[in-house]
Amino acid sequence: MWTQSRLLELLNIHHPIIQAGMAGGVTTPELVTAVSNAGGLGTLGAGYMEPEAIRKTIQDIKNLTRRSFGVNVFVPEFPYATEKEIGRVNQLLAPFRNELGIKDETKPQVDESLFENQIMIIKEQHVPICSFTFGIPDKDIIQDLKDEGIVLIGTATTVEEAILNEQYGMDAVVAQGSEAGGHRGTFSGSYSQSMIGTMSLIPQVADQISIPVIAAGGIMDGRGVRASMVLGAEGVQLGTAFVTCKESGAKPQHKEAILHTKETETVMTSSFSGKPARGIRNAFIERMEGYENDLLDYPLQNTLTKGIRKEAAVQNRSEFMSLWSGQSPRLSQSESAADIFQSIVSQAKRINS
Repeated sequence: MWTQSRLLELLNIHHPIIQAGMAGGVTTPELVTAVSNAGGLGTLGAGYMEPEAIRKTIQDIKNLTRRSFGVNVFVPEFPYATEKEIGRVNQLLAPFRNELGIKDETKPQVDESLFENQIMIIKEQHVPICSFTFGIPDKDIIQDLKDEGIVLIGTATTVEEAILNEQYGMDAVVAQGSEAGGHRGTFSGSYSQSMIGTMSLIPQVADQISIPVIAAGGIMDGRGVRASMVLGAEGVQLGTAFVTCKESGAKPQHKEAILHTKETETVMTSSFSGKPARGIRNAFIERMEGYENDLLDYPLQNTLTKGIRKEAAVQNRSEFMSLWSGQSPRLSQSESAADIFQSIVSQAKRINS
């Protein structure tokens, strides 16, 4: 299991552990390379990054490791909102802006060329592995990346989505259970019907597709790794487990919140971004409850709250920040990424012996 499998060969790694490509600055070059150098797959979360920033970060990663690594990007969405709808959301957000001293309202902006330019950088930099969230790219993009020898990983929250990933040509798929922190990867069907737990999702996906399955959602240690692989996964993807590590670029308030949160204190919310995501319940989420029908679709809502989230971090107001976390925060550690990784591997091997 630890020395040979399709996934290990596909990704050119020693251990079947992937660090999730968490966007928003968490995945620093130091975090990505610490995981890759330890024998797993470090992943740059480039979903929000401008092309030039991606290029520089990839070059920094290459300077720190010769091992395999990946880059995660978001399949784009281009929703429409009327001025009236935008105005309504700005009214809802006005009290938060006032409390933080933010004077100007925000207009939602979406760069429709961002994804295309991100893909261009990924090809230019000969990134070994590219993973996708929020959907599946067009087949011509998939073929273009495959022609460059890039391994492709998709995301699915249901069996049907996993099947689509295989049909479109993904080399492997992350099956994201409902326990996962951050945004749901759902792209086919309703979010409410796609909240399938990891233990239920993995074996059903594994039975229906032939490409390697990577388990995600609530996995924090060697026990989760072993359980996932018994269920049919060939590897695991961990996000929250690495948010609190020393190399993580997460805000200090975010790290502290996870380290002091109980399993009962995470909730699903669309209030920050317009897309359901799991995070630690706070005042922003509570005060926005009941207004779900007024929110703009992702990524428009996300652009409207960006200034609030950023200023809240500056002012140490964690009650207005998006504190993404999975359902296993009690298992989080404030250690180096290498120590966390080695602890996971050692525990999994002991269970296997």
